[in-house]
Amino acid sequence: SGQQHSGAVARGEHCHEHRRRLRVFWHTLRLGIGAMTSECGTHRVDVVQRRCVESRPRGMRELAPQALGIAAWGLMTGVSMVKAGMSLWASIAMTLMVFAGSSQLAAIPLIVAGAPAWVILVTGFCVNLRFVVFSLHLRPYLIHLPRWERLLHGYVTADISYVLFTKRFHHPGKTPEERLTQEAYLAGNDCLNWGSWMVASLIGIALANFIPPNWGLGFAGILCLLGIQCSLASSRLRMVSSAVAGIAAVIAYALPLKLNIVIAIAAAVILCLTLERMKPCTQGTPA
Repeated sequence: SGQQHSGAVARGEHCHEHRRRLRVFWHTLRLGIGAMTSECGTHRVDVVQRRCVESRPRGMRELAPQALGIAAWGLMTGVSMVKAGMSLWASIAMTLMVFAGSSQLAAIPLIVAGAPAWVILVTGFCVNLRFVVFSLHLRPYLIHLPRWERLLHGYVTADISYVLFTKRFHHPGKTPEERLTQEAYLAGNDCLNWGSWMVASLIGIALANFIPPNWGLGFAGILCLLGIQCSLASSRLRMVSSAVAGIAAVIAYALPLKLNIVIAIAAAVILCLTLERMKPCTQGTPA
């Protein structure tokens, strides 16, 4: 029993050290430091770890073309909060804590109208139900991280970050190096996305009285998302699912609480799953 206890202690210490090294590397990536000692403590970063460090700016570069659209959308959201009658500090607090443009725009008129808190919360929840799907998809990629880091990713990961990340990495990393590369890419992606939104939204709050609403800044964000969607429509199945989701969203537009978004996602997912199951049968049927 003594040997078993010693072995359990040794395994626990090894797991603790492994988690500590991952956290140290994560902080290194976030601070932008490009070096880290190896296990022996005498050599600098090897080739694989350099690739992990290089993955962070790559994530930022790939998001950069969409950053302007994100900033325009954030600027419009900041202006909308103040124009709707929210106070300066309430607008700033909502920007920093919520970080969800569609949910904010849906909740603003309810807050101004004095709607009950549960109505506001349910509305925001329904509008952002798509992030439940995003979280389920990203879970295998990030499940090895401590809970606080997973929560941090859940806060900063938005639509564009998720799309670009899953477009580059089709499967979760199997080795620690692959996982670190994916984490670094997602961190760089999220950093630029979050920064673009926050800076622009705060500027919109500060300059709300000087920016006319007829600029149509929110349309730039929509065009940004539409461009990414078109780039992802690389197969017939994806094109069909996009068309079905769009038609379902328009048909169900009159539903309250932005439930047309939930209906559109559900219709596209059900159709894709059905077609995927039919495909082997169709291919196996003789002509």
